[in-house]
Amino acid sequence: MSENKTPRETDIVIAGGGLVGLTAALALASGAAGAPFRVVVVDALDPKSVVNAAYDGRNSSIAYSSWRLFEALGIADRLQGREQPINDILVTDGKVREGASPMFLHFAAAEIADETGDAPLGHFVENRHLREALLEAVAACDGIELIAPAKVADVTYAPGHALMTLEDGRTIKADLCVAADGRGSPVREKAGIKTIGWGYDQAGIVTTMVHDRPHEGVAQEYFLPGGPFAVLPMTGNRSSLVWTETKTVAADLMALDDDAFAAEAQDRFGTYLGDCRPDGPRWSYPLSLQLARDYVKPRLALVGDAAHGIHPLAGQGYNLGVRDVAALVDVLVESRKVGLDIGALTVLDRYQRWRRFDSTALAVMTDGLNRLFSNDIGPLRVVRDLGLGLVNQFGPARRLFMRQAAGAVGDLPTLMRG
Repeated sequence: MSENKTPRETDIVIAGGGLVGLTAALALASGAAGAPFRVVVVDALDPKSVVNAAYDGRNSSIAYSSWRLFEALGIADRLQGREQPINDILVTDGKVREGASPMFLHFAAAEIADETGDAPLGHFVENRHLREALLEAVAACDGIELIAPAKVADVTYAPGHALMTLEDGRTIKADLCVAADGRGSPVREKAGIKTIGWGYDQAGIVTTMVHDRPHEGVAQEYFLPGGPFAVLPMTGNRSSLVWTETKTVAADLMALDDDAFAAEAQDRFGTYLGDCRPDGPRWSYPLSLQLARDYVKPRLALVGDAAHGIHPLAGQGYNLGVRDVAALVDVLVESRKVGLDIGALTVLDRYQRWRRFDSTALAVMTDGLNRLFSNDIGPLRVVRDLGLGLVNQFGPARRLFMRQAAGAVGDLPTLMRG
């Protein structure tokens, strides 16, 4: 128990120092979108542990609009040489060992270059490198204090402030608490905010594959009866494999040795990348959909997975969190400029209205696509293959989907406009 009973006072306290929590801290404290805030971040994990390659084998797809926020905050510069541009996205449907359908959907960055300035559709970054860049930027920002490892014991809310109590007895008094502590968010649960959602009878297997031929910056989304099989370009002749299967099949695949696993993966990869083999450990994660019923309460705002968790087939989970952060920054900066209380519900309601529709719409879309494609029902296969082919042939529809994949549509917050 700490002997110091005086609360540490700040403008905003963030529960959770993961990818979204650190991004939020930098966006709020940097002043890139307006007057900077003083921020304290509390995270349960030791920062040294989360940049280890063995901690998390996942990668993040950073959409074009999210990358513009990275450029505004100086994160992009810290990732130079550690990110892989995504030049094309190819979506196909098929069966194991039978190959892909002749119908496909192809997105090429060059097709919307007049809007993006020849930028790629996005960038693919290993989570450990992204955490390193974020932690470096946080350490260089005077307006951020990172308290880690430390666990949040409780958060109470009063008319004028939120008071966070840590397990060691320290307290932090702030105008606003931001919950960025994941799908199981203790801060959300303590605030009494309920969630809706469901689990899938699916698990996602994640590993890195090394291959003989270059991927040319092409991201592949191959829909198979068990779920999407994504081959996502990494630096060098490496790709991140995000393989969705039923839980039973996923458990069997995780039990295989490297040679047998490589053979199963090659059956789905095909030969376009040459010989493919695992490079490092494998991870498996259960898949589910979850939406918070409320994104805000007085003195509290939810961001990232604390607000919404979606199926990973579109690679948009982190990008949703980045859009939360950028929208929240705009709302808080504008409110402070006119002298409003940044923790007041009337202020936070604007953030909720801005973000709820976008995240719910994307959750519904990914859920629907997963249900449509993760089966081997003949009539559905015909309909979805025709749909892919028709969209691919109709330029305006294809370009609209491309802009959506790049996050370049809708009411974009300041930090995502470039």
